Amino acid sequence: MSLQEKFDELRKKNAQAMEGGGKKRIETQHAQGKLTARERIELLLDPNSFVELDRFVQHRCADFEMEKFLGDGIITGYGKINGRLIYIFAQDFTVFGGSLSETYAEKVCKIMDHAARNGAPFIGLNDSGGARIQEGVQSLAGYADIFLRNTIYSGVIPQISAIMGPCAGGAVYSPAITDFILMVKNTSYMFVTGPDVIKTVTHEEVTKEALGGAMSHNERSGVAHFAAEDEKECLFLIRELLSFLPQNNMEDPPVIATKDPPDRMDESLNQIVPDIPTKPYDIRDVIKKVVDDGYFFEIQEHYAKNIVIGFARMNGRPVGITANQPAVLAGCLDINSSIKGARFVRFCDAFNIPLLTFVDVPGFLPGTGQEHGGIIKHGAKLLYAFAESTVPKVTVITRKAYGGAYDVMASKHIRGDVNYAYPTAEIAVMGPDGAVNIIFRKELVKSDNPEQTKAELVADYRTRFASPYKAAELGYIDEVIMPEETRPKVITALEMLSNKRQSNPPRKHGNIPL
Repeated sequence: MSLQEKFDELRKKNAQAMEGGGKKRIETQHAQGKLTARERIELLLDPNSFVELDRFVQHRCADFEMEKFLGDGIITGYGKINGRLIYIFAQDFTVFGGSLSETYAEKVCKIMDHAARNGAPFIGLNDSGGARIQEGVQSLAGYADIFLRNTIYSGVIPQISAIMGPCAGGAVYSPAITDFILMVKNTSYMFVTGPDVIKTVTHEEVTKEALGGAMSHNERSGVAHFAAEDEKECLFLIRELLSFLPQNNMEDPPVIATKDPPDRMDESLNQIVPDIPTKPYDIRDVIKKVVDDGYFFEIQEHYAKNIVIGFARMNGRPVGITANQPAVLAGCLDINSSIKGARFVRFCDAFNIPLLTFVDVPGFLPGTGQEHGGIIKHGAKLLYAFAESTVPKVTVITRKAYGGAYDVMASKHIRGDVNYAYPTAEIAVMGPDGAVNIIFRKELVKSDNPEQTKAELVADYRTRFASPYKAAELGYIDEVIMPEETRPKVITALEMLSNKRQSNPPRKHGNIPL
């Protein structure tokens, strides 16, 4: 073979690999409103930055007269997002429905190992029918090899999963271990067992969308973190998410210059928390007035809405924000919100992202459903997460901070670094009304006018005990601040804490109450 023929052979193979499962299958993919694996990579990464690995890999299955395709149904490699290195795979549904084979798994494991060794985020674009049945246990072994790496590299490098088609059976567990899951409305699905199996086993009839669609997992199960309108938005969200994250657990998150003055005051904050303690308000109105340029990148906005989580920047530096939401369930903590908050706090702690906490919590949600569902155990997850974290922690109590929920929400007692309170803050074992019913039970029974007596006692209790000043006297609150001062106070505190060094006792790992 001449030199020119060898060059021509390489060009031919490259062109063949680019076609995936062929033009007809690509047309079918487009007809379903889905991009191809290569189109997705091109949209996600910086222009001309993608470097593909293992383009010519083929499966080794000798049974069932299976056709062979270059790449074997998955594209792997590395590139850049916003100029920073990332590693990526994109499952190609045009080849065997994106199903996973032994060699396919080896390709994924290779780039996962590269990502860990080189300290860069790992992104998976999932669009697969699951295990390649023709390969039997070899396919299952391939999944397990990937799961192991997801687990070992958790907290070492950021791992992000985009579900851009079906994701069923064992295939769902790799995304579930990763840090963030994005789904696309109407075209992506996740389930352990599909509608047909469910109908056979339990006789329930359910559609793919209702069982495991984007909104099902964003609203009901909490499995997913984002629901994108289309694939382009999904890929944009990945780029935006990465802008807040460090490359690995040994680095700090990237600083982005801002023109928003660090000493900016906002008098409108003085009017957001209502005079009436039971009146709801949207905590996001507070967050957006405090953070850089009013930009708050919310996570899991459709799930457990009584707690709000997400990323923002303070004087250019990323922070992870956790906030009770008085507009939903009065801001009570329940099972779902505790789990949602705990996972986010632990992610931020793993990747050196300071925690900013806004507190307005009347307690844990009462009821048999919560108790029997394990609110004690699940509420303890949020407590554990805050207590375990060693990143800088700044807390702002805007209104209610009652009972054990006060302790849980990054209080001074679980190593909160700087704890502020507004003059509207109410810090107590319970609300004034309930406290008076217990403390002054006898007085109320003896009173000629119990309603008036109770009103006077409640007002007195609120002034003397349900205020920020008792806690401030004891040093549990570092400073009572005007709401308008929140931004400069928080930024100053975070700057003071920028070189914080704190560690937990040596151990293999803690035993979080799962």
